[in-house]
Amino acid sequence: MRYRLLDRVKEQVKALLLGFYDVIPEALLSLFDFQELELLLCGLPEIDIQDWKRHTEYTGDYERKGASHKVVKWFWEVVVDDFDEEHKARLLQFVTGTSGVPAQGFRALQGNDNNIRRFTINSIPETVSVFPKAHTCFNRIDLPLYDSKKKLRKFLTMAIQMEATGFDID
Repeated sequence: MRYRLLDRVKEQVKALLLGFYDVIPEALLSLFDFQELELLLCGLPEIDIQDWKRHTEYTGDYERKGASHKVVKWFWEVVVDDFDEEHKARLLQFVTGTSGVPAQGFRALQGNDNNIRRFTINSIPETVSVFPKAHTCFNRIDLPLYDSKKKLRKFLTMAIQMEATGFDID
């Protein structure tokens, strides 16, 4: 397995990296984590919030009321009203592992197994965690059952910023 993944293409990867470092010195690249580098190289995606909402599933306590649940409403209000394009991209990156949206939109969002896996908002009690937790393999965010929009905004923003800076919540 190691040979197939690494050793077989070692010389090609080495040549690619040397060429890349000719354009951007390695010392400059070390300033960025992989997520920041993705945003720098690919730019901010154009995210269609209505498409995102339309292709989102709700589980746990959010399943019965879906987008009508007060915490889910607050989530989308924060995303639409408070987050700029960079924060929206970072949220998407936090939950899915990439800031990119498939060409066919959110209906074609895939998990790590290459199967279609919708963006999912799952409820968890605040006693389990005050921070949202991401499961990138499943495109799922575990969003605590907050008692205020202010609290949701605070902890969601902190979560996506900590992810970007490399600090971990756990």
